[in-house]
Amino acid sequence: MTSSLLAGASDEKTKSHEEPNRPDMCYECVGERQGDATIMQLYSFGESGNAYKCALALELAQVDWEPVFVDFFKGEARSPEFKQINEMGEVPVLIDGDTTLTQSGVILDYISSKTGKLGGRSAAERREILRWLFWDNHKLSTQIGTTRFLMNFLPPEKRPEAVIPFQQGRLKAAYTVLNDHLAGRNWIVGDAVTIADLSCCGYLYYPEPFGFDRADWPHIDRWLDRIAGVPGWQHPYDLLTRAFPA
Repeated sequence: MTSSLLAGASDEKTKSHEEPNRPDMCYECVGERQGDATIMQLYSFGESGNAYKCALALELAQVDWEPVFVDFFKGEARSPEFKQINEMGEVPVLIDGDTTLTQSGVILDYISSKTGKLGGRSAAERREILRWLFWDNHKLSTQIGTTRFLMNFLPPEKRPEAVIPFQQGRLKAAYTVLNDHLAGRNWIVGDAVTIADLSCCGYLYYPEPFGFDRADWPHIDRWLDRIAGVPGWQHPYDLLTRAFPA
């Protein structure tokens, strides 16, 4: 994390894609707003699919929130200052008054539980939603995040080339599971968008190559279009500030 967390100096963030519709909070402003429990704060950066899925849930649930940019690629998330917020050294982090939450699945569950939205229509649907959140965290988003990082955010000379096709092979199996599940249905669980959809779609709108072509997975392709048609949807780089220029 930059010295702005301690000294109140905030570097100007690079904007790309389009300017995000809601401005990022500067670190010096965060402390001033901690007492305002009506404003949730999401520590995030645009390249993070896990941060994006939480930001999208906040938007679709019509929550009053604001992003706090974390310059992950310059080491902010691993700094001692940031680890006072999250000992795991990761984003996303959601702060809601005195409540601080980490891990995207926990944050999604919290948003859904607090707002009564995006959580299914019955206890059985809720359990099915959690099943898909756990599957996504283990089989889909984690694998995509690693593969995309290796292919796009590491210098070519540092990329473990043998690892990438192995990861892509595992991802092909995960895409098959999701594509088959979506055949003949509009949403992962039930008859409306839920946090299961938002969790599983989190990395699939990004433009950086990682071996996923929507045309190869027609049911996923239609599902992604359906999510993008939900009022409040925004592209990751429109919703959150990215660390790297376009």
